[in-house]
Amino acid sequence: MADQKENILHRMFLVFGFLLLIPVLIGLQILRVQWLEGGELRALWSAQTIDAISIPAQRGAILDSEGRELVGNTVTYRVAVDPHFPGVSSDEIREFTEELASVGTRSAQYYRQRINRASPGSRYVVLERNISAEAAEQLRESRSRAVILEEQYRRRYSHNRLASHVVGYVNHQLAGMSGLEASYDEYLRGKDGERQVRRDRSGRIRSFVGAPRRQPEQGHTIISTIDSHIQAIAEAELKSGIERGMASGGAVVILEPKTGAVKAMASYPDFDPNNPSESPSENRRNAVISDMVEPGSTFKLVTAVAAMENNAVRLDESFDTGDGRRLISGQVMRDHDPLGTITFDEAIRKSSNIVTSEVAGRIPSETLYQYARNLGFGSRTFVDLPGEESGRLRKPYEWSGVTKPWLSIGYEVQVNLLQLAQAYAAFANDGVIMRPYVVDRVVDESGRVVKKQRPETVRRAIRPETVKQLEPVFESVVTDSGTAGYARIDGLRIAGKTGTAQKFLEGRYQARYMATFAGYFPAEDPKYVALVMIDEPRLSFYGGFIAGPVFRNIALRLIGLDDGLHLAPDEDEIRGMWAVVPDLRGMSRSEAEAVLKDYNIRHRFDGRGSYVTGQSTAAGEQIIRTDPLQVTLGDSIAEESSRTSEHHASVPDVRGMSMRKASAWLRKYGFEVEMIGSGTVYAQFPLAGENYRTGRQVTIRGRARDLPTILTQKGT
Repeated sequence: MADQKENILHRMFLVFGFLLLIPVLIGLQILRVQWLEGGELRALWSAQTIDAISIPAQRGAILDSEGRELVGNTVTYRVAVDPHFPGVSSDEIREFTEELASVGTRSAQYYRQRINRASPGSRYVVLERNISAEAAEQLRESRSRAVILEEQYRRRYSHNRLASHVVGYVNHQLAGMSGLEASYDEYLRGKDGERQVRRDRSGRIRSFVGAPRRQPEQGHTIISTIDSHIQAIAEAELKSGIERGMASGGAVVILEPKTGAVKAMASYPDFDPNNPSESPSENRRNAVISDMVEPGSTFKLVTAVAAMENNAVRLDESFDTGDGRRLISGQVMRDHDPLGTITFDEAIRKSSNIVTSEVAGRIPSETLYQYARNLGFGSRTFVDLPGEESGRLRKPYEWSGVTKPWLSIGYEVQVNLLQLAQAYAAFANDGVIMRPYVVDRVVDESGRVVKKQRPETVRRAIRPETVKQLEPVFESVVTDSGTAGYARIDGLRIAGKTGTAQKFLEGRYQARYMATFAGYFPAEDPKYVALVMIDEPRLSFYGGFIAGPVFRNIALRLIGLDDGLHLAPDEDEIRGMWAVVPDLRGMSRSEAEAVLKDYNIRHRFDGRGSYVTGQSTAAGEQIIRTDPLQVTLGDSIAEESSRTSEHHASVPDVRGMSMRKASAWLRKYGFEVEMIGSGTVYAQFPLAGENYRTGRQVTIRGRARDLPTILTQKGT
């Protein structure tokens, strides 16, 4: 028994010893944690509770050439809840969802279902991705502890669909997906900043004083070459032309030929980049650079240039087109109408396929191919937009027996519309081809220029003398006797070419067409090149009838918009606005009244006499018909009166008139006329206002240049 008791006591002492040792060990551990390693452990704890959250950078704006905003940003908020936040009741969640429904896009029941369907233990359930700042402020006032509001930037396309294919759009992460948003994404997106925060045991974020912060680098601003007013004109007239022609779509591109700057680029159907997913993907494609088409007769520019520079034809050379049909290598080449015997310049003006293909037969295949390449076909323009197709121009060794004649009239070649506009811009630019571009410069938030685009010469594609020879021919296209009479504007010189191309679909040409017109104005000093394409019109398929009026309306509106463009008044307008003042001195009051009525000149008599003794504007000078002529009356005929006799007349001022009209005007006064030069009268002898014997000769000199308006000459 004694041994048994002793064993029990030993065990009890051991147990009590261990029990006494545990608090000693705990005390020693507390001392170690608090004093020996306390600083390091506190630093480790602090590091584990510190986190960094992103400060989003603001994406850069896109402006037009005049600094008007095309694309900007707006602040929106993402709304989420933490349904397991300590102390938050289901009633509080219910109240919040009802309040969110009053400012959000869904019902309270929808929001509660999202919360209930979230994974167990989820501390972050997104209920709305884009609500306004006003709605977010209202939700803040609820002071619900479970609410998480996250500020974010949303892209704002200020004019909705305007220039949508040029500016493009972004995805939900604000990454560029098309247009300038994609091609200049690295400049626009900026670089996010960050700030340090502290998380508590519940994972809640707390700011703390003195927390380090790295500010975001805001995205750069893009200043484009697009003029939003010109873009709006192009889009409005394109849509009107499509509706008029009952077409399926179309496109317009407007360039500055001397620089290559794109002033407008429009495709229809279009889309709203604020909500790109609401439109089909084909509507979001930029047809100007992404669609490959056969250009039809607009391609005859290439054939005409190659023929003239290789002496394959003269402009006055005659060709017999017969009945408008010709068999070439087993295929029938047709003209739109039987044209009979015509010269080469008439063939361009009337768009003869037969003559063009015959002339192309005189040009070596390699030469014709090289001229097409020189004018930019078969390779990309390298415009600073994504998605450009290079087109398709087969090499001569790939040609069949019918390729050359059909290539000469714009078939068996595929181009994008910007390539076609670039070729006509080269013709307008004295033969020099320029690279098209859409962005003028990139600037940072302080206004410093980060990137600057400068006009880039690609090559000389046409000799200046060739342009000089052919330009009058392409001007004649835009006349009543040409195929583009509907594009004509009185007082504005326009050069261009129509095109009608049958579409190649599903392995064969079908009865579906593309109507185009490419032209530039004013022809004497080109400022704009515009190409209009109407796709599958049902009203008519002729380019002059369908695309020509769209070009005309665009040009007319640009004249009203651009202070540097003016319509030259025609002869009838000049006659209607101005009048040559007759010599009234020595006439009786009744005679003077009759003459002035005949001249349709407003007048006012001063004095009480019966005869005219003076007039405010000398005889032979011009006066605006609506400005009253002051006529002075006296009691007797002035001795110094130089009243025009039966054998003398005052020489009228014919400067600024066309040579033809000036000649007719002088002959009406009884003078013989000697004409030197052509175009517009810039000098005459004798000078206007001189009394000159009728039957004698008046010499007028003309030159082919822009007709200055009479208003400019008079300084009004």
